[in-house]
Amino acid sequence: MNLSRKDITDRINQPHELERMYRGNKSGFKQAFFEAFPEINTNPIAMVWKERFNFEGETAGVSWGTRGEWLRVIILCLLAGTIAKLPKLFSIDDQFFYSRNIGFIVFPLLCVYFIWQKGLVRRRIIYGAITIAITTVYINVLPDAKSDTLILACIHLVVMLWSMAGVAFAGEKTYDHTSRFNYLKYFADMLVMCALLALAFGIFSGITIGLFEVIGVKIEEFYFKYVVIYVLAGAPLISSHLVRSNPQMVNKVSPVIARVFTPVLLVTLIIYLIAWAGSGKDPYNDREFLFVFNMLLLGVLAIVFFSVIEMTQGEGSRYTLVLLLALTVVTIIVNSVALSAIVFRIAGMGITPNRAAVAGSNVLILSGMVALAYRLYLSLKNDTPASDATRGITQFLPWYGIWAAVVVFLFPLLFRFR
Repeated sequence: MNLSRKDITDRINQPHELERMYRGNKSGFKQAFFEAFPEINTNPIAMVWKERFNFEGETAGVSWGTRGEWLRVIILCLLAGTIAKLPKLFSIDDQFFYSRNIGFIVFPLLCVYFIWQKGLVRRRIIYGAITIAITTVYINVLPDAKSDTLILACIHLVVMLWSMAGVAFAGEKTYDHTSRFNYLKYFADMLVMCALLALAFGIFSGITIGLFEVIGVKIEEFYFKYVVIYVLAGAPLISSHLVRSNPQMVNKVSPVIARVFTPVLLVTLIIYLIAWAGSGKDPYNDREFLFVFNMLLLGVLAIVFFSVIEMTQGEGSRYTLVLLLALTVVTIIVNSVALSAIVFRIAGMGITPNRAAVAGSNVLILSGMVALAYRLYLSLKNDTPASDATRGITQFLPWYGIWAAVVVFLFPLLFRFR
């Protein structure tokens, strides 16, 4: 019996039904419950179930899922590794292949995994498959020239494919804000799990190669060609399965990151802005400084998102809400400076592919931050659930995918492959 978020929210006040669903499909119930929890985190019954799962996560070990699920994951991992090895199998230039196709190694197969997990109507599957096929052909027939538009297209292609994976994750609830936020949370948890697996695999690889060296056997070339590439290509899929089978496994990492870094980053940003104002550095004419400003913005956005996750899990207090609002306001200031510098450079030196792409991204980020700040303010003023503020993030998500598609498909033509 497949369970959805709606099954949980509709029956949250029916303890007998909840227990019946849980006993019928424990793994599926956990997945559906943690997807639904941001909506019901103030309900006493939901709070009891959350603590029950957290306690089980601490005492019962890891849920590995069924054999059928692992068979699917292994098949997808083998496909991902084979796609990653195509340059060696067909003598394709490595730089040409990986710069254009790195996103196709992971995201289309993640879409397949989500479709297996949640199901999707045939019409959407066909549309998605056609879109991926057209995009694959398009990106690989673009002129092989060192142009800004090609580099931008390759970078934004990853964002576009990431957005398509989000559609597959949401299933039939693409327009539902909770589903969108769950995808963001899932992706953050997946990255954490990937980092842990990569660390463990790195240690294992070092020990393995060292053991064989002791007996005079050199396995480095074979190991990196056939083992490492398949493991790295399959890591996101394995991480996805572990996260979805064990939602409680990494859901405590985000609150820790938020609690440690939100106040530290807020103080650091304020000091940095004061120091910048007195340093004489000019983002309007200093390209490298403007680049650092935008990288800083991306780092701050990551911490803001982890803080929002903390609130939706019921871990945040009013103090946390105030800190997050302050950090969001400072982020808006940083973003406004960066965007005004881009507009200044466009007005003074003309429009280029890089300036247009960065300006569009900054507009989207600024809009999202303003919406988030407004909803956080309303939560503080009206004492409403902080989880309502997630709409400030999720309502702009489709526009990131649309903007990425514009950069991928239109920029090379509009700027004539400059």
